[in-house]
Amino acid sequence: MKNLIIAMLFLLTMACTTQTRYTQQSAEIETVKSAITNYVNGDWDNYASNYAENAAIFFNATEENPATVAETIASQKLSVEPFSTYTFDRENDEYEMVVTDEGETWVNFWGTWKGTLAATGEDFVIPVHLTYQFVDGKIVKAHGYWNNTAVQMTLMELQKEAEEMAAMETPE
Repeated sequence: MKNLIIAMLFLLTMACTTQTRYTQQSAEIETVKSAITNYVNGDWDNYASNYAENAAIFFNATEENPATVAETIASQKLSVEPFSTYTFDRENDEYEMVVTDEGETWVNFWGTWKGTLAATGEDFVIPVHLTYQFVDGKIVKAHGYWNNTAVQMTLMELQKEAEEMAAMETPE
C-alpha cells in the first residue's frame, strides 16, 4: 500500500510539472511579432535587439551559409529599397511556439508579404515562412523561406531596359 501511494504521488508530481510543448501565445511569439514590426517600420536597431549576439540566420540559405544579424539587416535594406511600400498582411499571420523533444524552443510564423515596386507600381504578394529558435528569450537561429523570383525577374527586366536606353543615348 505504501508503495502504491508513493507511486501515485510520483505520477501526480510528474503530471504537474509537464511543460507546455505547443502554444499560440508566448513571450517568444511576441518577440517574433516585434521583429516583424521592426522590419516593416525599418527600425533596424530594435530589430537587431531581438537577436542574440551570435545568432545565425538562414534566410533562403542553407546551414552552410549563415548570415549575421548585421549582414541580414544590410540584405533586407537592399531588398526593400526598390519598393514604395511593403508590409505583412497582419490580419492573416499565424504563429506557434513549440518545444521539441530535445527541449529546444522554436517559434514558427506563416504570413504574406506585400510590396509595391516604385518603378512600375506593380504589386507583389509573397507567402513567407519563418522559424526562430530561442535561448534565454533571444533569437539564436532563424530560418526563412520565400520565393522572390517574380520580384527578381521584374528588377532584371528593368535593369535591362535601363541599360538599353543608356546604350541608345550614348553617342558613338
